[in-house]
Amino acid sequence: MKKSILVIDDDVDMCILLSRFLTKHGYTVDTAHAATKGIEKFKEGKYDVVLCDFRLGDKKDGKDILLEVKQHNPQTIVFIITGYSDIKTAVDVIKAGAHDYITKPLIPDEVLNVLNAALNSTGDNTGNLANKQTANTEQGKAKSPSVNNEFLVGKAPATKALYNQIEIVAPTNYSVILYGESGTGKEVVAKTIHEKSNRKGKAFIAMDCGTLSKELSGSELFGHVKGAFTGAINDKEGHFELANGGTLFLDEVANLSSEIQASLLRVIQERKFKRIGGTKEMDLDIRIIVATNENLQEAYRTGKFREDLYHRFNEFSINLPSLKNRKEDIPLFANFFLQKTKAELNKEVEGFDDEVMKIFIKYPWPGNLREFRNVIRRCVLLTNEGKILPETLPAEIINGNSHESTYTSSTAAPANNSLDLKDTASKAEYEAIMNVLKEVNFNKTKAADLLKIDRKTLYNKIKNYESSQ
Repeated sequence: MKKSILVIDDDVDMCILLSRFLTKHGYTVDTAHAATKGIEKFKEGKYDVVLCDFRLGDKKDGKDILLEVKQHNPQTIVFIITGYSDIKTAVDVIKAGAHDYITKPLIPDEVLNVLNAALNSTGDNTGNLANKQTANTEQGKAKSPSVNNEFLVGKAPATKALYNQIEIVAPTNYSVILYGESGTGKEVVAKTIHEKSNRKGKAFIAMDCGTLSKELSGSELFGHVKGAFTGAINDKEGHFELANGGTLFLDEVANLSSEIQASLLRVIQERKFKRIGGTKEMDLDIRIIVATNENLQEAYRTGKFREDLYHRFNEFSINLPSLKNRKEDIPLFANFFLQKTKAELNKEVEGFDDEVMKIFIKYPWPGNLREFRNVIRRCVLLTNEGKILPETLPAEIINGNSHESTYTSSTAAPANNSLDLKDTASKAEYEAIMNVLKEVNFNKTKAADLLKIDRKTLYNKIKNYESSQ
């Protein structure tokens, strides 16, 4: 059965481009050119994926769309389209429940790759994405102590301290709080703790608390029986039931409502639970790992989080370092993500130009490992042969290092002093276009007006430059 995609973008040409391209590759695609129309269409149909531009030129932006989509159907995969100048926005939408973000200018093949990867990683995505078991008995096995298919252990002092704490707490049955910025790999650390514990081989179930409404949280956690409430047409297992005997990972736990926090505390204390609307009490044998980018101590002092629940969770806590504090690990992660992307795209890329690695090390990586992975995937896609060069990097990363790097801009003359005037002019034109797009928050109509060209010409210029790299 074909997967269905809803594209929400005020750029009509972009909607047409994505619709034709994705339809050609086996997807069913609908489009909407405004936030309100997009939400109406989503509620009328059944979509596996929503691709939504963050800046819609409407009263609502991409985050508003994301929250409404997740409230209506938490299992829908949502990608937010954003510019690299909006990387902080991208981090925010990930926290709010977006599966990932896609950066502009869009490259159709890149969009196709992330869609395929997301849908393949979630099985057939027809019933209950949140109930998917996210780890199995093989994922914790590594050929070496530092690398497996799921994670890499670096060599930075902060990384060594992190994994020393994991080794200490993993064999116990302690509840663990993971603190860290978005993109630092909290779920990977939770899986690692599970795989190093006595519960290895049992279920590891992850739940993103930030994507669920108050009404849906109880059903997702505890399950429900048929007829328990409007829309409960079948019995449903909750996350506690699915994870019984194994580990339950609750991401962004501070977002749970006070009512759900009270129910959660009662279940943890009694080690028993009932499905919503049910009468059968079930015994519970489970380890709980929670993650947050908020200070839970501060949250309970301000009344946002229950103090007694905090103390139940806080048997052990781990702070995950941001990537900017793990500089020694950047080359290792670069090669780690490179190998995974080469396998994904079936491409042969030799490695990284020395200047690219210098840029990687100097860049602050506000999106942490998630942003780093996306940049590597983009670079591999744009590299046809040889090594990855600075020209394949997003402008935001290059410009963020221009005052420190010998690679000053995309218009710099080649090191061998051979000057191709046509090529240099093309690069300068592309840079001018990107600067205007950033000024108008990637509103293509405004950009085309400022550049005194029509939108079709604008697209063609971007496309021609990208295809020539």
